Amino acid sequence: MRRGLLLPEGERAAPVETAVRAEELGYDALWLGELWGADAFVQLAAIAARVDEAALGTAIVNVYSRSPATLAAAAATLDSVADGPVRLGLGASTPKAIEDLHGSEYDRPVRRIHETAELVRAFTRGEGRVEYDGELFSVADFPPLDAEVPIYVAALGPAARRMTGRVADGWIPHNVPFSALGDAFETVANAAREAGRDPDGIAVAPYVPAAVSDDPEEARAAVRGHLAYYVGSGEGYRRAVAEAFPDEADRVAEAWRAGDRAAAKAAVTAEMVDALGVAGTPDGARERFSEIAALDAVDEPIVVVPMQAEDLRERTVETLAPENR
Repeated sequence: MRRGLLLPEGERAAPVETAVRAEELGYDALWLGELWGADAFVQLAAIAARVDEAALGTAIVNVYSRSPATLAAAAATLDSVADGPVRLGLGASTPKAIEDLHGSEYDRPVRRIHETAELVRAFTRGEGRVEYDGELFSVADFPPLDAEVPIYVAALGPAARRMTGRVADGWIPHNVPFSALGDAFETVANAAREAGRDPDGIAVAPYVPAAVSDDPEEARAAVRGHLAYYVGSGEGYRRAVAEAFPDEADRVAEAWRAGDRAAAKAAVTAEMVDALGVAGTPDGARERFSEIAALDAVDEPIVVVPMQAEDLRERTVETLAPENR
């Protein structure tokens, strides 16, 4: 069982130092997201110079702000300087980020991830000249690069999960109740079989929002803030949570979109925290994380410390480290 860590972002993040410490604590994979303010590939290249064997991955970079060729080149370049393996985590992000930040139309996200993944694979593992004629991208007469970079996809809804089964090496679910991961993966697995692929070759690497404190309510409040942010700011996340908590997800989203962040956070129930995250004292959090990691559907759980838990980050990372399980 591999155990990953989503490295922190933000002014106080220090992702390179956190990555070095995480590898010392036994984390097998170090992932880094990207929204705004810092480039994930540049930061991972800096991390590659400081760590030894840990896998490095993006979780996630969006498929709108870089072309498939640019993503392939970035991943291949990172692979050439990293001692450990490299994974390319792709996703659609949200309309807010794509339209208001990047100035692009948030159009056909599932198809865009599909074609991007196919093209990245052709550019990094193909033979001969790359030729591709898709619905969104057409590429002609360029040589592939020499890199072995597995492609992971952040997918929530059924259409996105089917696409993951057809084109991806890994699935990164977020805000899918852990108890429902097995059933949700069946959609991925069935699509893989229909495409002639072995679903056992698709790794499941769920985000596990986690906060650890001697005060369990402090930890739970951090995870409630994390869930409120995602349910309130992304319709895909709201729908994913609503499959298990329909009324609660609607209340969270309505409060968030009305600008009442406190009410949105308060609307996240204890049942939601338990189903979608890990929060509590060190012993309780370790036990809960171990239960999630032991699920048949889980291959590579990723510890995600909420932005709302910056003060708890070091304690959480150390408590849930592989050396402490």
